[in-house]
Amino acid sequence: MRKNLVLTGMMGVGKSTIGKTIAKRLNMTFIDVDNLIVQTENQSINKIFKEKGEKYFRDKEKSLTLINIQKKNCVISLGGGAFMDTQIRSAVLKSCCCFWLKLETKELIKRLNKNNKRPLLNQNNLEKTLDEILNKRKDFYKLAHFKINCKNLNKALVIDKIINIYADKKD
Repeated sequence: MRKNLVLTGMMGVGKSTIGKTIAKRLNMTFIDVDNLIVQTENQSINKIFKEKGEKYFRDKEKSLTLINIQKKNCVISLGGGAFMDTQIRSAVLKSCCCFWLKLETKELIKRLNKNNKRPLLNQNNLEKTLDEILNKRKDFYKLAHFKINCKNLNKALVIDKIINIYADKKD
């Protein structure tokens, strides 16, 4: 049985979009942890942050992630901050094949500029905010099994690259 394929990286890098396509191509189940949180809480991530706080969100993210990485034959898109959690990271690195989708701040800004659905970005200086978040997270992201630098790659190339690495990986 193949290991689950897990995607980590910054918000806006394309984990969900890429993950759905990979899951389809590999005949695997796609799981988006952020969407699971929205479904189980029956409210947006923004609303969860506002009404219940980031700690509540992170606790929910942790429990749902740890449950779902135990499933079989899945492509899992983690929330942008999930890989910073020691338990999540440890479980993913031990039992899954993990890819860091890397993209520089300037490219992320193009994708996130008009997005008001991300609570950590609701601030005036998007570039500074993204730089700060990325600087906090990149040392954790670097621990993923594989790094895919998405700069100058279209979605199809990123998907092909991940599928080729995953197919070559022997468990």
